[in-house]
Amino acid sequence: MPGPDPDVSDDDVTPPMSAWQRLLAAIRHPGGNPEKVPLGSRLSSAVLKPADADAAPDAGPTTVAELEEAVKYADDKERLVGLIGAPLAGMIGLLVTGNLMANDPKALLANGQINTLHVNPSLYLELGGVALALAVAMLVTAWYRKRLYLGIVMALYGLSIFNLHFWGFGVPFILAGAWFLVRAYRLQTKLKLAKEAGPTTGRPQANKRYTPPTAPPGKAPKAKPGDERKAG
Repeated sequence: MPGPDPDVSDDDVTPPMSAWQRLLAAIRHPGGNPEKVPLGSRLSSAVLKPADADAAPDAGPTTVAELEEAVKYADDKERLVGLIGAPLAGMIGLLVTGNLMANDPKALLANGQINTLHVNPSLYLELGGVALALAVAMLVTAWYRKRLYLGIVMALYGLSIFNLHFWGFGVPFILAGAWFLVRAYRLQTKLKLAKEAGPTTGRPQANKRYTPPTAPPGKAPKAKPGDERKAG
């Protein structure tokens, strides 16, 4: 009876597949033998999305036309961030305004003197209105894919909430606004460099310097009739 192959280690031996693993392997590898698929590949393919071998990696916009389009309009991911952040900004504005009004000290102290820590409720209402206006502006700029304006609005909203000492609500919007502004700056710089480089067609450019043709060796150039008369 032949013994085990010494060249094959225990790590290379594939354990038998369960019924659930066979079903997953049959779905992901139709027409193949699931037992021949390594265990690591089976587990990774069951959890991770397989990459398309024919799909080329997305290098982003490269030509001048693509860069101009990317500078003018935000992509789907940036638009989604703005569309999600806008309603959150509106709810946070209402929550912050309500909290400030609820915790506002009384106008008069117990001894009848004016409390200097008291703030007129109309000021809180104005702050809430500004926060809602910025949230609406955030929604509009995200809907129309205006990356630069969306970054400015989100940064302003984050700063306004941050100045009210609600740092946990303000910092994420400041970071998101800075992210939009940095992306806009990078695309603008990339577009400028692409325009300075000029179009690349792959054909050699013609040399503007003119070089007169030279006579082949061993043959003297023919003299013109006028030149012979001058020589005589």
